[in-house]
Amino acid sequence: MRTTTKFYIDGAWVDPAEPRLHDVINPATEEPIAKISLGSAKDVDRAVAAARRAFPAWSESSRGERLALFKRILEVFTKRLPDLAQAISSEMGAPKNLAIHAQAASGLGHMGEMARVLESFPFEDEWNSTLIRREAVGVCALITPWNWPINQIACKVAPALAAGCTMVLKPSELAPLNAQIFAEILEEAGVPKGVFNLVNGDGPGVGVAMSSHPDVDMVSFTGSTRAGIEIARNAAPTVKRVSQELGGKSPNVILDDADLAAAVGAGVAAVMINSGQSCNAPARMLVPQSRHDEAAQIAKAEVETKWKVGVPTSEQTALGPLANAKQFEKVQRLIQKGIEEGAKVVTGGIGRPEGFNKGYFVRPTVFANVRADMTVAREEIFGPVITVMPYKDEAEAVRIANDTLYGLSSQVHSGDLARAHRVANKIRAGMVHLNGAPLDFGAPFGGYKQSGNGREWGRFGLEEFLEVKAVMGHKPAPAH
Repeated sequence: MRTTTKFYIDGAWVDPAEPRLHDVINPATEEPIAKISLGSAKDVDRAVAAARRAFPAWSESSRGERLALFKRILEVFTKRLPDLAQAISSEMGAPKNLAIHAQAASGLGHMGEMARVLESFPFEDEWNSTLIRREAVGVCALITPWNWPINQIACKVAPALAAGCTMVLKPSELAPLNAQIFAEILEEAGVPKGVFNLVNGDGPGVGVAMSSHPDVDMVSFTGSTRAGIEIARNAAPTVKRVSQELGGKSPNVILDDADLAAAVGAGVAAVMINSGQSCNAPARMLVPQSRHDEAAQIAKAEVETKWKVGVPTSEQTALGPLANAKQFEKVQRLIQKGIEEGAKVVTGGIGRPEGFNKGYFVRPTVFANVRADMTVAREEIFGPVITVMPYKDEAEAVRIANDTLYGLSSQVHSGDLARAHRVANKIRAGMVHLNGAPLDFGAPFGGYKQSGNGREWGRFGLEEFLEVKAVMGHKPAPAH
């Protein structure tokens, strides 16, 4: 079992101020695979002080210097991709192929996209006689989740570096090993001392200290809406910027002119990947009332033939376990709640799949005849669970789609692209995928309502880490 208790602070691997050992659990075996130490407010103070000292020099670095660092990071990141994939698979249960081609690869994708944005981003432009400057916001606290760990680390660290910010990262204590490797990547690439700092820990011990720290200028957080509210409260007394990507309960609106089989298949895939543990998963499948039963059967067939549960180490596995015991218990509770409230189980249900008596494996589940007032239609399940919901007409489909506290993502399927656009424009969400279109690393990622504020990815992500300064009179007034 690996023991890795040090933090990366001020360009060195250092011991925690007050060691607190914490086991990292393999969700497929329920056995510990590593020990880390949880940090404390003292570690946060040390890391923030290092970031504050490094800020003047890094914030004034040139575009060329930052691009040169990105080039080195991309080279080392590519070399360490297999290590990242292995760590992610073992600590949060991602199947082997998903860990390599999606989980680890997404981090590399964000770093590459930000390097492209940085090449031409306008840090200065003119408006009449005023110079508009975009300057680094300052020292940033980055708090990331366990479900897409290196994806979320990269899509925060990359824009912070490109903007000229310095930072302290707290990854999830449930999936910290990939973050350790990421810190090693930045160290080998030559990130300047104090620019990037890593402190492991939990929310109460480190997250609170980071979000309330008077020398932190910005908090970027990805996680639950409940935790996001607490972070905003902690940040409020110091009026720091808070950017949040929170929960979701995204709709998949399948219109009556769509190819039903293709639309249902795409919707099932978008939910099942990563065992349903994606904030943007379109878990509410809205289908015409007249084709509800047909859609439910298509979803059942898709799940049972294409989304087999297996151990993460097998290349044949499509669905691994849930990432941790708490998530396993939550998904079991919500599936049971769906049954109790009258939703029809088309496939799946409570308990582990056949052949599994250990590990946080769940049965991929499709519910039919789901009403908008049922718990499974309102709460974010964060597991491989789909709710098939009938609607009478397009207006009702839009109403049901928007009947949620969240507004992160959505899908619209239609044989008429103009119609799909029309419906997409009515959905209150930060993202809409038309006819199963994939994610775009250059497009803004973020949501409306209780799905958070601010945007990540590409140019929009970079802008979150910048302050805007107006320098008036930077040119002599024209002579009269």
